[in-house]
Amino acid sequence: MTSEIRLAFAHPSERSEAMADEPRDRISLRDHIREVEIGAFQAERGTTQRICFNIVVEVHLPDGLDDDVDRIMSYDTITEAIDRELSSERLNLLETLAERVAEDILIDPRAARVFVRIEKLDRGPGALGVEIVRDRDMVSLVEPEDEVQPLVAYLGNDICVSDDLGGVLDRLEGQGLPLILCVGMGDTTAPKAAHPAAQRRIDLLAIEQNAWVLAGRDKRCVVVATRTELDWAMKNGQISVWAPSKIVLDATDGPDLSEMDAAALTDWFAQEFGAKGTISLGEGLRAPGTAMPVSALLAGDALPL
Repeated sequence: MTSEIRLAFAHPSERSEAMADEPRDRISLRDHIREVEIGAFQAERGTTQRICFNIVVEVHLPDGLDDDVDRIMSYDTITEAIDRELSSERLNLLETLAERVAEDILIDPRAARVFVRIEKLDRGPGALGVEIVRDRDMVSLVEPEDEVQPLVAYLGNDICVSDDLGGVLDRLEGQGLPLILCVGMGDTTAPKAAHPAAQRRIDLLAIEQNAWVLAGRDKRCVVVATRTELDWAMKNGQISVWAPSKIVLDATDGPDLSEMDAAALTDWFAQEFGAKGTISLGEGLRAPGTAMPVSALLAGDALPL
């Protein structure tokens, strides 16, 4: 594989004899530089760095091109794959990004094999990077499923500790939609930090503590932190309580909140997941979505979806 990767990025004259048994044509994107936030170290959070993409795609060309641009794989397929994967979520590893870009490109049936090289340009005296090769037989190309639209419910602290909690969950669960619960901070005041980034993390953790308190009061509720877990829960009838830290901190276009506003955070989350509806239940809330009295919910009134 090392030789194949080297030859993929080599001059065509160097490739021709060594790979004569593989006569596929290739298209390439060279020295494509983007500024992104990526990396597993704390020093790489909250700042962007330059990463360089070099991508070569082996393609199946139809007979008789007739100079018809619609019959070939467009270079835009490569750049759009990069755009999609960079915008989907913040990543820690170049390896993950390379894998996702390769899989995205291979969705195009004209792509047979992909060579991806990604390098960080600002992390040391030279370029630090990863190189991978993937073909159609090495990846699972699953057609996208129909979008699942959840009901997102924001519960005030009075509901979280209420004797009516079980009835509220029964009624929400009975709507026949995947259910995701969101909460704010608990009644205990969170510590204060001088730095905004530190305060943001403290506030997010305070929300997550309250999520665990809620989950501890009803065994149907499971605290969930990642998109993968949420997708599984929505498809398998599990009530999720959202722990926001990972998704918020990994978002490429996260909520712009000077102070942690749980209601605005819930609105942002509902939009990110294409919620069918968002309601809030509880007293004294600056409610996301549509506010609804608990008494009306328990009485069987129709939810404003």
